[in-house]
Amino acid sequence: MKILLVKDVKGQGKAGDIINVSDGYARNFLLARKLGVLAEGKALNEAMQKKESEAYQLQKRKDKAQADKAQLDTATVRVKVKAGESGKIFGSVTSKEISTALAEAGYQVDKKDIVLDAPIKQIGRQMVEVKLFGGVTARVNVVVEAE
Repeated sequence: MKILLVKDVKGQGKAGDIINVSDGYARNFLLARKLGVLAEGKALNEAMQKKESEAYQLQKRKDKAQADKAQLDTATVRVKVKAGESGKIFGSVTSKEISTALAEAGYQVDKKDIVLDAPIKQIGRQMVEVKLFGGVTARVNVVVEAE
């Protein structure tokens, strides 16, 4: 019997999946607990449309991430900090400051998506990775300058 899962079922599938199970399992467990519905007619069409819509939205977000990557790869962001005469800055430049500088330049990037091995403690140029959607990673040129 073909069943369209309404909720995730451990060992069977996720919500929206169409699975083939025995009649007894379908009637006594899945249908009785409202974990699934018979995969026929209207329910089947709605499930297919929902999957297509989700796939389209996913592709749209990936395309936007690729476009953002192209822009961010050529972007240079300047961060001004207080520094001593030797070029050593007071404090450090963290992902929060880089995120703020990117926002001022017109790019909305969450500070959690900026990959820094360690906070920046020197004046100069640094390449910083920014994680975008779907494994797409951009490299942004960050210039740390003294005020």
